[in-house]
Amino acid sequence: MKKVTLFLLLILAVCFSGNVFAISAKKEIKTGFVYVGPVGDAGWTYSHDQGREEMEKLPYVEPSTFIESVPEGAESARVINGLVRKGHNLIFTTSFGYMDATIDVAKRNKDVVFMHCSGFKTAENVGTYFGRMYEPRYLSGIVAGKMTKKNIIGYVAAFPIPEVIRGINAFTLGVQSVNPKAEVKVVWTQTWFDPGVERDAADSLLDVGADVLTMHQDAPATMQAAEARGAYVIGYNSDMRIFAPNAFLTAPIWNWGSLYTKLAEEVHEGTWKSEQLWWGMKEGLVDLAPLSSAVPADVQALVTEKANAIKAGSLHPFSGPIKDQSGKEVVAAGQVLADGALLGMNFFVKGVQGTISK
Repeated sequence: MKKVTLFLLLILAVCFSGNVFAISAKKEIKTGFVYVGPVGDAGWTYSHDQGREEMEKLPYVEPSTFIESVPEGAESARVINGLVRKGHNLIFTTSFGYMDATIDVAKRNKDVVFMHCSGFKTAENVGTYFGRMYEPRYLSGIVAGKMTKKNIIGYVAAFPIPEVIRGINAFTLGVQSVNPKAEVKVVWTQTWFDPGVERDAADSLLDVGADVLTMHQDAPATMQAAEARGAYVIGYNSDMRIFAPNAFLTAPIWNWGSLYTKLAEEVHEGTWKSEQLWWGMKEGLVDLAPLSSAVPADVQALVTEKANAIKAGSLHPFSGPIKDQSGKEVVAAGQVLADGALLGMNFFVKGVQGTISK
């Protein structure tokens, strides 16, 4: 009888340990990415794809899928649904215009984790992520303000949404901090990626006297325009100096790999939860590309000093006093603009020439 009881206990122990294993088994990750541009854009999509490749080095992450040049809006829902049907359990939608489609697909697929880049809507299985790009934008503005001779700086900008407006303002505040006489002229392209349109916008700014250009665009067309006409240029998204070796000064850049790796690890471990991530230079998600040799040593030292202060939390680009275009004070001395106001920004600061046209 004792032998039978012992045998039964052994069977129960094996069954119980098997259940524990099943409950705690760690999930293999199959990731899918929805891109707004081509991976060869050298900019926004390229930087996301570099992060995807870094994440894919994790041993439990299967070879991932990416679909490029997906239009924002309703068309993206079809693409996201397709990734779900093919068994992807972690899906990244990497442009603001995918927000509603991501939420709609997520409602019908509760067993899939969705992460949407730059949006503000969440759900039980949907989180958001973005970076405080305004931090290196501010630093790049310091460079531009120091390097301009004509005090005319051109900004080729995509769409008049808070993300882009915030970047223009941070850049301008950096410019104004070292050169109050300089102005930033803005031209809207109404596109994220269209090299021809971007080049025309850059040329129009050079035509009115800009001797430093920067951009919130995905193609290197602005870089190439500056190189062709002997101006300086500050890139965006990735280190684009190869496209303008003589004109390049620096670029605010993205390092998505660390964030994508963290999220894949959390889904694998079963610890992922819906949240809104907004990392900055301190966390390494955003940074400033190494300055070119054209930037004087004293300017390089100043930028390093300000970068360290941002990382330490002692400098915030949107610290008051700040005035808008009309001269009205929008942030008082000693105050810092709150995250909610940053995320919904809809005004230009003093020093910007342009309008926020819809």
